[in-house]
Amino acid sequence: MGIESTAHTFGVGVIDDNLNILSDVRIRYTPPKGMGMEPFQTAEHHSKYSVEVVMKALEESSLSMDELDAIAYSRGPGLGPCLRIGATIARALALKYKIPLYPVHHAIGHIELVRSIFQLSSPLVILVSGGHTAITAFRDGRWRSYGETLDITVGNLFDVFAREVGLDFPGGPIIERLGSKGGRYIELPYNIKGSNFQFSGLLTRALQLLEEGRYSIEDLSFSLQETAFSIIVEAAERALASLKGDIDSIAVTGGVASNNILYKKLVEMASLHGLKVYRLENKWNGDNGIQIAIVGLRMLQYGLEGVRPEEAYILQRWRFDEVDIPWM
Repeated sequence: MGIESTAHTFGVGVIDDNLNILSDVRIRYTPPKGMGMEPFQTAEHHSKYSVEVVMKALEESSLSMDELDAIAYSRGPGLGPCLRIGATIARALALKYKIPLYPVHHAIGHIELVRSIFQLSSPLVILVSGGHTAITAFRDGRWRSYGETLDITVGNLFDVFAREVGLDFPGGPIIERLGSKGGRYIELPYNIKGSNFQFSGLLTRALQLLEEGRYSIEDLSFSLQETAFSIIVEAAERALASLKGDIDSIAVTGGVASNNILYKKLVEMASLHGLKVYRLENKWNGDNGIQIAIVGLRMLQYGLEGVRPEEAYILQRWRFDEVDIPWM
């Protein structure tokens, strides 16, 4: 069983030893219009529905708690109050039913899910979400960063832009729809430093131009996507060059991976290098309990010991390149 609670989604998923998905239940907190995610309100939402989600996941899997081999929970990174809800539920279940407990890095969950589903051996992974925007490849026992945001993530870029102009949450899908109605490219700050990049100046300028009333929301949404995604794709191509042909595929994962503009840009770039781009169905790009369960399964199958319930703490700040991956 995997329990996910890093941000707006509280999800519980159950898988078997062969990665068959037995259940996937999730509920998402949506902040009031014009507001961002307030951590304690989001955690209160998760606390209210957590038991219901766990029970429904067990029911759909046709299993009882006694039949589970292990529980995995998202240790971090994420919103502290939300992480504590998932960790508390996981500790209680592990203690009561004497089940091994495994702490999982949320981003490794995204990576391992796409890697396992498509059985990728040496991919360059483009991780794009509200919590992460990074380009990574596996080297020397860990997923290493070959380019990342130096300030805000691309998911945060879209969410804040949407919130500031009075659109709903999450902002990404709305901006994609608005951008499809635009077509006039407006020059915006294009900040890339080596294989690292920045989006805060892009956000500020787009909001300034909208406030000035010189351009439509459709054209600005189009330009915001074009600029942000071109930066990411350029950084990914630079990472490919630095890895000197050791990459055999490209995978894009995380909530923003569902954006078709980004996907098409990656496909076009990858084709120049004779590579294929892999992307999961949209429902698996967003946060879910399955991504946590699959990492827990890898840890269990490799023979790693879990943590004692009293040691099952959270890490609100935790880099993915700090995590050892012995099963690869």
